[in-house]
Amino acid sequence: MVDVTDLNFEAEVLDRSMEVPVIVDLWAEWCGPCKTLGPILERVVAATNGAVVLAKIDVDSNPRSAATFEVQSIPAVHALYKRKKAGSFVGAQSEPYVAEFVSGLMALREPTEVEKLLAVGDRASIEAALALEPANEAAILALAELCIAEDNQTEALDLLAKVPETSEVRRLAALARTAGNAPQSAEAILAELTELLSTVKGNEENRQRFVDLLERLGTDHPSVPDLRRQLMSRLY
Repeated sequence: MVDVTDLNFEAEVLDRSMEVPVIVDLWAEWCGPCKTLGPILERVVAATNGAVVLAKIDVDSNPRSAATFEVQSIPAVHALYKRKKAGSFVGAQSEPYVAEFVSGLMALREPTEVEKLLAVGDRASIEAALALEPANEAAILALAELCIAEDNQTEALDLLAKVPETSEVRRLAALARTAGNAPQSAEAILAELTELLSTVKGNEENRQRFVDLLERLGTDHPSVPDLRRQLMSRLY
């Protein structure tokens, strides 16, 4: 996300749109619906990991930039790609609506060289992508997942330590730590989790094992919320 002014509009919106789709959020401090829509835009755009950029323009402070879009009411959202209008909407929309809007923009975008390499998916291609962008999180996660499949868990964990913790990072780390030493069915995982509950307090190894098995069980499993609550009650 970038705060755009009349001074940097050309660089941050028009020039940037030559590389990736740019969503322009036209807002003002006094606008209540703007404060509802703003966080939704930020969450959805952040989930694209840089594939789409969010540019926020305070219409009161930056009238020239606002005039570019002939703003009549706010919040107003306009998307540009390669300096051309790629879509727009007005008003505070729901998160599913915004997600669909952003997804449509991503479909317009040309893949980068790194994305092309990651789409191939073999080790050589992933390592080539990392050579181009060593801090690319998608490439790091792709290589970590490949390492897990190759039974190289130490390398996988070393790679995962280089990126911020997310739900996907936690999932892959759990897979790496429990590889070759995990129950093979949901029923067996649940049985071990039940046994571990009484030992998690004061035992970091068992606590980590419990958390890792929860990750292996999957967030969609109906027992996971209750097991997380039981873990918290045992620990605190």
